[in-house]
Amino acid sequence: MSPREVNKLLFDVQKACERILNFIEGRTFDDFDNDEMLQSAVERQAEIIGEALNQALGLDPSLRDRITDIGRIIAFRNRLIHGYASVSAQIVWGIVSNDVPVLLAEVRAIMSES
Repeated sequence: MSPREVNKLLFDVQKACERILNFIEGRTFDDFDNDEMLQSAVERQAEIIGEALNQALGLDPSLRDRITDIGRIIAFRNRLIHGYASVSAQIVWGIVSNDVPVLLAEVRAIMSES
């Protein structure tokens, strides 16, 4: 494992989480559902999160025990990339509203240890 590379990837996850939360702050699902640019921006950051976590997990398998639902996060990224036509705005909104704050807290905790 390369701690420096893992930290860089986790930093990317942290920044993408912060961007998502900034993008949706003060917004409702209806705002999200009716704004293609907002949806695209949020989905792009979710793709970055999933890819960075996939790479980090390859370098540090212990992350599986430290990041809630890391496998599902990576699978969500894959679905956004490869199955984009089957992803609903409601699913994306639910994930970014409920799960991104948890992920951000976990990543910050991990990074504060190094």
